[in-house]
Amino acid sequence: MFTGGIAQTNGYLITLPGGTALVDAPEGVARWIRSQGSKVDAVLLTHQHFDHVLDAAAVASEHGCPVLAWSAYSPDLTLERLFGAATGSSFSVPAFEVTEVLEGRGQLELLGARMNLFHVPGHSPDSVCYHLAESGILFGGDVLFLDGVGRTDFPGGSFTQLAQGIERHLWPLPDGTVVYPGHGDDTTIGREREENPFVGACA
Repeated sequence: MFTGGIAQTNGYLITLPGGTALVDAPEGVARWIRSQGSKVDAVLLTHQHFDHVLDAAAVASEHGCPVLAWSAYSPDLTLERLFGAATGSSFSVPAFEVTEVLEGRGQLELLGARMNLFHVPGHSPDSVCYHLAESGILFGGDVLFLDGVGRTDFPGGSFTQLAQGIERHLWPLPDGTVVYPGHGDDTTIGREREENPFVGACA
């Protein structure tokens, strides 16, 4: 796991049977990958908010690898205009190409591994969770955190959508499923289903 950028965003380098994938590309992760001497065979984006994709173009270029995401690349999804306006800067995300759009799909075969895809909008319209059932792992982006959920006050956000998506797609997963989020420490589905103050059993 690498954590970097203004929002302390997590990126995960994962070894699959047929190669190595990077889940999300926060600022600084390209340099970190070089320092590890690793080769990236695919980039998986949980959503396109700027803090998750600032190094997507660099990683894709350096490693000649595809970028997979729920939706095609869009500056509206990166929130770069909103952030630039809020900070009074000319902030922008280096443009990248989503070489494989996942919209509408429920499964993905990648580098010898099968993943379930859960589209859970509400934090961002393009939020997707990657579930490796055999490993008991979920890469959840900014959908579900330890004692939290993704904020829903950005354009296209909806707490109702987010809560319904979590209930529909994530709560049925086994208790021991480990959730690796876009920010902060990992947690489990069982813990959050029972104790999450926003969407748990007592919420």
